[in-house]
Amino acid sequence: MHKDDVIYKTPEGFDLISYMDNIADELKRGLSLFKSSEKKVVVFGSAREKENDKYYKMSVELGKELVSKGYAVVTGGGPGIMEAALKGAYENHGETYGINIILPHEQHNNKYIKNSYLCDHLFTRKVLLIRDMKAYIVMPGGFGTMDELFEVLTLIATNIQHHVPVILVGKDFWSGLLIWIKEQLLHNHSFINQNEFDMLKLADTVEEAVSFLN
Repeated sequence: MHKDDVIYKTPEGFDLISYMDNIADELKRGLSLFKSSEKKVVVFGSAREKENDKYYKMSVELGKELVSKGYAVVTGGGPGIMEAALKGAYENHGETYGINIILPHEQHNNKYIKNSYLCDHLFTRKVLLIRDMKAYIVMPGGFGTMDELFEVLTLIATNIQHHVPVILVGKDFWSGLLIWIKEQLLHNHSFINQNEFDMLKLADTVEEAVSFLN
């Protein structure tokens, strides 16, 4: 088939131009939410962590400590770890941001968000959560958290994103993944190099995590 014979079809009634305009507008409005002078740290983690769970409590302390160091705290705006980090920041009179999206389950705004934004698209939400952060702190989580982590690592490794700390909190949770990355990706196959592996910082306490910000 000749290249000129390829037919690109879109669903009937679908307006591609309007769709692209909506995406651009969503990004523009979302980016305008942030204050340019702020130092922001994003905290990723599970929406399923409960108030009495270990990493929920750690995330509350983390939020408080980040504010005490002069950072605004950004999360995906939902429950679990996202709520906990914003709760700590809110209770310490810090600036909090929740960049949320409508999902079939789990996702609803928590009450500790001072600056809220609701996205229609998951990819625009990720842009807003990743862009112009001073650090990425990753608490334990599921597929969504892993997706966010590896996107950040890819963007930094390809110099699309600034080289800032990527901090994994919870040695019990993350050590197995780090061993696999080191053995399989770094040593056995050379799919990554040592500098790329060294982007990952492992912490087991809030104090250790915050120390990497310096």
